[in-house]
Amino acid sequence: MNGYVGTATSRVDGRAKVTGAAKYAGEFAADGLLHGFVVTATIPRGRITRLDASGALKVKGVVDVLTHAHRHPLADKDEAWKDEVAPEKGSPFRPLYDDSIKFNDQPIALVVAEDWETAKFAATLLDVAYQEEPFATDLEAERGSATEVQKPHEPRGDAAAALAGAAIRHEADYLVPTEHHNPMELYATTAVWEVDRLTVYDKTQGVQNVQKFLCSVFGKTPDEIRVISPYVGGAFGSGLRPQYQVVLATLAALQLKRSVRIVLTRHQMYGLGYRPETIEHVGLGARPDGTLDAVVHEAIAVTSRYEEFSRNDTGWAEQLYKSANSRYSHQLVRLDVATPCDMRAPGAASGVWALECAMDELANALKLDPVELRLKCYSDRDQSEDLPYTSKQLRACYRQAAAAFGWSNRNPAPRSMRDGKELVGWGMATGIWEALQMPVAARIVLTANGHAEVSSAASDIGTGTYTIVAQVAADALGLPMDNITVKLADSSLPQAPVEGGSWMAASSAHAVLAAAEDIRQELARLAVAMAGSPLAGTDPADVILSEGMIAVGSDKSRSVSIADAMRSGSLERIEKEKLNHFAEDKSHARNTHSAVFAEVKIDEELGVIRVTRVVNAVAAGRILNTKTGRSQVMGSVVWGIGMALHEEAVMDHRFGRIMNANIAEYHIPVNADIHDIDVIFVDEQDEHINKLGIKGLGEIGIVGVPAAIANAVYHATGRRVRRFPITLDKLLS
Repeated sequence: MNGYVGTATSRVDGRAKVTGAAKYAGEFAADGLLHGFVVTATIPRGRITRLDASGALKVKGVVDVLTHAHRHPLADKDEAWKDEVAPEKGSPFRPLYDDSIKFNDQPIALVVAEDWETAKFAATLLDVAYQEEPFATDLEAERGSATEVQKPHEPRGDAAAALAGAAIRHEADYLVPTEHHNPMELYATTAVWEVDRLTVYDKTQGVQNVQKFLCSVFGKTPDEIRVISPYVGGAFGSGLRPQYQVVLATLAALQLKRSVRIVLTRHQMYGLGYRPETIEHVGLGARPDGTLDAVVHEAIAVTSRYEEFSRNDTGWAEQLYKSANSRYSHQLVRLDVATPCDMRAPGAASGVWALECAMDELANALKLDPVELRLKCYSDRDQSEDLPYTSKQLRACYRQAAAAFGWSNRNPAPRSMRDGKELVGWGMATGIWEALQMPVAARIVLTANGHAEVSSAASDIGTGTYTIVAQVAADALGLPMDNITVKLADSSLPQAPVEGGSWMAASSAHAVLAAAEDIRQELARLAVAMAGSPLAGTDPADVILSEGMIAVGSDKSRSVSIADAMRSGSLERIEKEKLNHFAEDKSHARNTHSAVFAEVKIDEELGVIRVTRVVNAVAAGRILNTKTGRSQVMGSVVWGIGMALHEEAVMDHRFGRIMNANIAEYHIPVNADIHDIDVIFVDEQDEHINKLGIKGLGEIGIVGVPAAIANAVYHATGRRVRRFPITLDKLLS
């Protein structure tokens, strides 16, 4: 191997992105391209009683207006509308299906015109009337209607009795508001009409998922619909399920037999999925020495009336902290809103912040250092299954992060540390996520000139999949990275699932590794069989690929070039495709871990909060690319800062409508909000997880960050804020 894996390697797609050569879903050209503008509902629940498009159709340049009463046929059965990440229970939303309104800003019509501005103007001329029905959008008001949908883990012992009888007890509710995806790239689809098929350029995290979905909805075969998504300007869960604009663009293209582009507005994107508002109730019971006797974690979250969306908010303590008694549950309140969706570290980002704030409150009650309490309760096994971990270097995360942060200099008393007129707070928290792996196939085509093309339907949502695939292929084939071309995110390429859950790096890397091994074996056979070969009589298993040569170990005198070996076999190319195989391992728990330490400085008079330092130490097995990996974690930290201090969709419950559906009033961190971020990759050798010892990095970087900031705010001010975001009014009230 050349040694690209594990190094700080620049993105192979970086130049295309910064020069504008990279094309996104809304940028592909087509002859006779039409543009669609979506008209959305202005009530949260009811029926359309009138939808008159005559005014819009009179506008010059308008080609058609699609509605539930005027559209190409759509599938009827629920099953046809389910994709590979759809909730198990429910009836998926179907745009322009009928006259029913299920949530505010639901699409009710599509105006198609020769240009976007004409379509947008004509959309204002639609005459729409509704029959409104009673609705509910307030989680706290409807809390009493919650019903349990899952227990992440079976209860252990008698948690209620142990909590009630604990010497030191802490119980509290922690509230996460609705948070919306705001990726840089707007959701867009360009459906290119061809006589016998559609080529659909879509913003998605899974091209084959979208292809199967569209074929199901429109009764087509895979030969008739191809989905491509070479570049994605941010997704992190919002593109796991096909969004409604891809249905509408395909619908219009099929109906009009012309190419159609739809780009949603920023406001319209608030009608898509989101991190659901959740009430996290945590109860901890401990002995005076800090030993945990009871853990209770219950979540009550929002879902839509038509689907049950839930994730594991509450089971994480089973992997982190020893306790003889535990109980976990997840309840849902069904409201007149769109179905939530996955948003970076779904479940964990919400649930772990509540757990880790509760642990901080318990540490204060016990007068223990927060790190000391976590080490006291540290679990070496997954308690729910009584399993060891493939690897768990969380203790090293605590140690290295604390040392880098200077935690030993902390005065534990709230309001005890200052910098001029600012209060200084130091807080910490633990992070945890799953180390998942999924079936992915890769194809490698090696040509006699020593160039390899690696292809897979896997997506790169900006996380660096193009680059790590090239690194792994270069090392496995013994070629320079410049000799590797990577093709991704085309439904016609070898199979891959949606990119999510932090599984794509490990999964795609091992598919590439498997295909490269087949090529190595083929080259070894050719080299050994060459007339007068210096490898004659060599066991092909002992042959390696290095620097464009086929060799026996490091003995350069016993080597032949790849080109010569292929020429001797009269081969211009060798093509191998392989689906990775991960044997199901029920003997180990698989997780990534982190320790996050944060410093805040808060103006004592104004309440303005600055996160001035964050140290995030991550144990995630072998890091494929320390440069892109560090960027992943830094981005996660920024998102965690936004979650703690900025993000909140504000609903006017009188109208069931989001009031700040734009990035002027829906606050996210900007450059001025971000200061020093230090990422530490803790050395973690994992011989069980997979051949390369890889775990994913996409999610682990955010988990724990919001809690560390919230705990730092408490340390600075002595005020415990249990409702995100932590804003100055909550500190000054």
